[in-house]
Amino acid sequence: MDNERYQQGLQKLSEVDGQEGTDITDSLGDLGRYIVEFAFGDIYSRGTLSLREREMITIAMLAVLGREPQLGVHIRAGMHVGLTQEEIEEVIIHSVPYNGFPTAINALNVLRQNKTV
Repeated sequence: MDNERYQQGLQKLSEVDGQEGTDITDSLGDLGRYIVEFAFGDIYSRGTLSLREREMITIAMLAVLGREPQLGVHIRAGMHVGLTQEEIEEVIIHSVPYNGFPTAINALNVLRQNKTV
């Protein structure tokens, strides 16, 4: 696991999630390695979008898809890269016309569970 792509992914994952990211991927074996290499080594490492923008997009997509466990991880990551709770709430509210109230309510509940002081 010392290839350049994996190392680049670990660096980017650390920037996005801090320690939590590797805590999650390390427990997933090969799947975790694929996540590090592809999602963070290839996709998150591309230029053009900032990490804030990438996390905002990721939060929106996970909210729309109803993927609450992963949404919680990315809400914390979004806060780690500078998103405020108010910005994340606005992303969730903005998703209502596209995914409906029940899914947005679930996402807002995940945000509240991950609220920082």
